[in-house]
Amino acid sequence: MSFVSEIPVADPSLVAEHYAKRLGFETDCSDVYQSATSGNVDFVLLDVRGPAMFQEKHIPGAINLPHGKMTARKMAEWPDDTLFVVYCAGPHCNGTDKAAWRLGTLGKRVKVMIGGMTGWADEGYPFEKD
Repeated sequence: MSFVSEIPVADPSLVAEHYAKRLGFETDCSDVYQSATSGNVDFVLLDVRGPAMFQEKHIPGAINLPHGKMTARKMAEWPDDTLFVVYCAGPHCNGTDKAAWRLGTLGKRVKVMIGGMTGWADEGYPFEKD
């Protein structure tokens, strides 16, 4: 028996349920890029890094809003049903987790863009500067 199969595989219906739940929490750089380039953007893209890093470079169309600035008053600027997509520097950064947690506590809809700036660069997508 291999290391792969020594633990029994999950029932396919449980696998589908697990990944459906996971995709409710996450999106990726490709999905964000494809949405932006097709003009089908139905979310607000939030860069949760600090302002200096945002000015240096960021994903086109993103708004800079560090998680510490996500207050009920600030988030009231958007309709209640707004979907926010948050990203940070990359997989080594938990800024997206903090932002998603904060938005969730404020009753906002949110997904994390896995990979962040690192993933975006790995895909070869363009950045912009302020």
